[in-house]
This record gives sequence, C-alpha cells and structure tokens, in this order.
Amino acid sequence: MSDLGAGFGYLIKGQRWAFGHGRWFGFGLLPGLITLVVYAGALVGLGYGADDFVAWSTPFADDWSSLWSGLLRNTLVVLVFVLGLFLAVITFTAVTLLVGQPFYESLSEEVDRSEGGEVPESDLPLWQELWISARDSVRILVRVALYGVLLFALGFVPVLGQTVVPALGFCVSGYFLAEELTAVALQRRGLVLKDRLVLLRGRRMMVLGFGVPLALSFLVPFVAVFLMPGAVAGATLLVRDLTAAPVPAPEPYTLNKG
Repeated sequence: MSDLGAGFGYLIKGQRWAFGHGRWFGFGLLPGLITLVVYAGALVGLGYGADDFVAWSTPFADDWSSLWSGLLRNTLVVLVFVLGLFLAVITFTAVTLLVGQPFYESLSEEVDRSEGGEVPESDLPLWQELWISARDSVRILVRVALYGVLLFALGFVPVLGQTVVPALGFCVSGYFLAEELTAVALQRRGLVLKDRLVLLRGRRMMVLGFGVPLALSFLVPFVAVFLMPGAVAGATLLVRDLTAAPVPAPEPYTLNKG
C-alpha cells in the first residue's frame, strides 16, 4: 500500500512542479490542446453514431419484443461508448506525446535539471525519436486493445460486468497510461520498450498509484490537457525513483580479535 501512496505522491509533485514553472506549463499545454480538438470530435461522432452501429450489428434482435431488443441495444450502446472512452484515454496520451515529443522531451529534461544530479540526454535525431515513440506506442496500443476486447466481452457477465470489469478497465488504463508517460524519461535513459515494461512491473503498485488517478481525472473534459505538463513532470520524478541506484547494505561489523 505504501507504493500506491508513493505513486500518487509523484502525480501530485509533478502537478506542483508544472504549476510552479509557468513558462513550462504553458509550453506543455500546446500538444494537448491540438489533440483534444481531434478527440472531442471523434467522441461526439461516436456518441451520435453508436445507436446506428449497434442496430446494424444486431439484426437478429429485430424480431424480438421491444423490451428485450431495447435492453440489449441500449446496453451495447453504453458498452460501445465506454470502450471508445477507454481507448480514448489510452490513445490520447500516446498521440499527445507523439505530437508533443520535442515539447515533453525538453520539459522532462528541465525536471531532471531542477532536481539535480545527472540529466540524461538523447543522442538520437528527432525523426528517429519520433519513429521509436510511434512504434512503441503501437505495440502498447495493441496490448491495450486486447485487454479492451477481453473486458468488453466480460462486460456481458451479470454483476461482474457492472462492478469488477470497470475497475479492471481503469487499472489497465492507468497502468499503460503511466507507461506512455514514463517512456519520455526512460527513452532518454536508453531503455527500450521491453526493459521499460520489466522495470514498471517491478513496482506495479507504484505505477498504478500514479496512473489510475490520472486515468480517472482524464475522463473529465479538458482536464487531460491541463494535467499533461504535470503528468510528464511527475512521470519524470517517478522514473528518477525507479532508476535510482540501490544503496548498498552496510557490511556486518566484525570484532578484530587480532
């Protein structure tokens, strides 16, 4: 439980850092604003089109009574929109980070610089960094999509689908959201996707403590845009903890009898 609290603490520290550095906060807002406009249009379109999509995909229910066909289709409309929202939460960060790669790279470096110690810098050209980020994001999104399909199917299970499944969905969202955000600082430190996932699995509860509250807050319109600079800052602080060299244990004291 202490790791959960520590992860949430890094989220709060990151927001404090961003709001305390006004120029960097404004600098980090731009990519999120661009992505928000695109995603808002997509979600509005999904909201208007979900009814038609469900009706088209369930022709077998045309002959059912209005009560049962309405219950089935209304449930599916809700599930389709929830799935779209679930994917939007994950992909929003990936797309925003891709659009804002130069912005967030500079912001993350500034966080490292302000905290003291070594400030890792990437020696790769921008196009190669963008390619690596896009490739890794696709790999992560494939994993998320698989989880999304599984959770969507489990949503039909009575009681379980209305209680446990949404909670699991937010845990999955938060975990991979944290992965996307920490990738900015970890990629500068030379860690490839496989190594990043191993590192995060080693402190899973801390990662969830950071990512799940952020995923929940991202559901509120416009909040994601304003929290992104602080989220990148907090993820950088989290990475500093995850990659810190362990303190060697003191050697046992032995009495010199000579």
